[in-house]
Amino acid sequence: MEHGRPASRKKLRDLLLKKENRCCADCNAPDPKWASANIGVFICLKCCGVHRSLGTHISKVLSVALDDWSEDEIDAMIEVGGNASANSIYEANIPEGVTKPGPDADHEQRSNFIRSKYEFQEFLKPSLRIISGKGSLESSSTKSAKDSFRSTSTERKEGMVEFIGLLKVKVIKGTNLAIRDIKSSDPYVILSLGQQTVQTSVVSSNLNPVWNEEYMLSVPEDYGQMKLKVFDHDTFSADDIMGEADIDLQSLITSAMAFGDAGMFGDMQIGKWLKSDDNALIEDSTVHITEGKVKQMMSLKLQNVESGELDLELEWIPLDQ
Repeated sequence: MEHGRPASRKKLRDLLLKKENRCCADCNAPDPKWASANIGVFICLKCCGVHRSLGTHISKVLSVALDDWSEDEIDAMIEVGGNASANSIYEANIPEGVTKPGPDADHEQRSNFIRSKYEFQEFLKPSLRIISGKGSLESSSTKSAKDSFRSTSTERKEGMVEFIGLLKVKVIKGTNLAIRDIKSSDPYVILSLGQQTVQTSVVSSNLNPVWNEEYMLSVPEDYGQMKLKVFDHDTFSADDIMGEADIDLQSLITSAMAFGDAGMFGDMQIGKWLKSDDNALIEDSTVHITEGKVKQMMSLKLQNVESGELDLELEWIPLDQ
């Protein structure tokens, strides 16, 4: 991916600073820090969680400050023009009895409105529908076409997953990774949680790579373990695996939820994931409140490989932050 150049990022920041973009497009909460790159709106953290649950085929969520944006994504945001322009389409025909949620709306109110607005497209002018993922408008000339579209959307909703928070993962470094080329490897890391997958950059010819890259994942109610795999990038053949590890999120999430607003507490340890023969930990991994944030450092011994360790930092971000 070709990431946005400084001049393009400045255009994105300038767009965010426009008056109509200083509030969330979906609930009017002030100071939105997230965006749906393919829809073209700026949104708050609470609405961001609902957008993520729609899937990237409907809404691709990026942090304005933390995520890398491609030139195409920035250009698409600028082309839409921001919240007022997008809402003039997506909220053109809100029926009587439907109320747009406010900043303090509960999750159910917020979710119902956002799904109706973007997934079911219930508030468009009757003659329009939007092709998911492309942001282009089409005229629905027949009732059967509309019915077909609505039926497909309803089926997707039944399979949707509710999210309970966000997980920021910092991939810090690898140590003594396995050789997969002649004398070295070109490693990268893939993290998977539920249906979501993120990938680090490739570090060429390095068995002790340093990434220091941050990624954001939505955490579903039934979150299970996060899967980590390290691969060697090959140009002319399939990438070779360089080890893997399963990461138990329970100690982080249950501790964070038990304490609630971490900003009310001083720095302290609140939980621990214990090293055992059944996991990949090199040593016990503690959960701390640090400067009002819930974080967990861990060092992992990669499994099913001759050598290799990986250091991560996890941070829990509640949806109501």
